[in-house]
Amino acid sequence: MYFSQFEQGYYDLKGDGNEKLVTDLMTRVKVREKIINEASLYDKYDVPSGERPEDTAFKHFGSAQYHWVILMTNNITDAYYDWPMSEQNFETFLEDKYTNPEGIHHYELSQSSGRTKGNGPDDYSYLIEVNSDATGALSVSNREFEQRLQDKKRLIQLLSPSYLNTFLEEFNELVRT
Repeated sequence: MYFSQFEQGYYDLKGDGNEKLVTDLMTRVKVREKIINEASLYDKYDVPSGERPEDTAFKHFGSAQYHWVILMTNNITDAYYDWPMSEQNFETFLEDKYTNPEGIHHYELSQSSGRTKGNGPDDYSYLIEVNSDATGALSVSNREFEQRLQDKKRLIQLLSPSYLNTFLEEFNELVRT
């Protein structure tokens, strides 16, 4: 459904004079910031481990074909790397990326001014990265660092189903211009 509205044209892919009908993949549509930041249009959602965008779309909109709406409204351009990984994929990722997943990634401590506490258990924005010899510095392992990134990706917003048709109409209008 996502690419069905994109322009198509004939293109000689191999340079042999044999043209094929192709979709213009260079077409880009971005959801306006004003729409993205309008909290009343969305429900917050914590993506369970192993759930893919298609699964979320099916549960939320009743059809997996709207997975691209979820990706667009969360500014996700790469469903493999920007979407939260399953636990199994996360473990494989850690083993591939780090020689020692339990090794120290960096050190941090609470800010001394401004916000000195988080807004919930998964809010680390009040912490600052420091040198290992800073007084009171706590180590953060590679695993913990990557897990924090995954937890951040896990919290997404889902467009309220009552606004889906309006969203689709505007998307189709923008693609055609």
